[in-house]
Amino acid sequence: MYAEERRRQIAALTATEGRVNVTELASHFDVTAETIRRDLAVLDREGVVHRVHGGAVASQTFQTAEFTLDARFRSSPTAKSSIARAALRFLPEPNGGLFLDSGTTIGTLAEFIAEQPNARQWSIVTNSLPIALNLTNKGLPEVQLLGGSVRAITQAVVGDTALRTLALMRADVAFIGTNALTLDHGLSTADAQEAAIKSAMVTNAHKVVVLCDSTKLGNDYLVSFAGIDAIDVVITDPAAPESFVQALRDREIEVIIAA
Repeated sequence: MYAEERRRQIAALTATEGRVNVTELASHFDVTAETIRRDLAVLDREGVVHRVHGGAVASQTFQTAEFTLDARFRSSPTAKSSIARAALRFLPEPNGGLFLDSGTTIGTLAEFIAEQPNARQWSIVTNSLPIALNLTNKGLPEVQLLGGSVRAITQAVVGDTALRTLALMRADVAFIGTNALTLDHGLSTADAQEAAIKSAMVTNAHKVVVLCDSTKLGNDYLVSFAGIDAIDVVITDPAAPESFVQALRDREIEVIIAA
């Protein structure tokens, strides 16, 4: 296992369990205690965990930091690809409609959607400028980009015009990305305007499929846009802690582990 993957799993464990122990982590990952201490030091510098004597505890603050699209695409690219492929099973029947929000994992899903035999028969609504351009450049005829203001950092369309349009729409499936997922706070993100768009998509879709890699489980961002009970499916990666996965399943949420 590469150090980056191990640290991603440590971050997910810390977020969901609240506290981790150096000795237990060393045994779990079959590495030395010193290796785990170095991992925790890296995660502490990144603000993901707080070092304490003998281990680390989860960061308790609501996060507000946002990253550029390029930075997001570089984060956990293998997990994003696997998660996006697993989401294809939830595509609607031909002539169905779907919402695609502005997450980077959703952008990867859009690439795969364009390759599907029924791609030209779906009606797709998105607030992502890159996704809309990508799908139309690949010849998909039924792609609607919501109107409004474009946020530079995420290239997502937001604002009242987009919200008014979404209020009139319904979709068979909403594919939603998120910055964070907790049992108490649900789905959350850093920006209130993007949260409003995501919330409208969730509200107006028959099925809500959340694409969420394990680094986001147990974390909290400032603005909650959907409660846990609004979710039908969560697709994540094998690093997701079993306790968190089981907690979701106990809430009758289908959890897909994308290998």
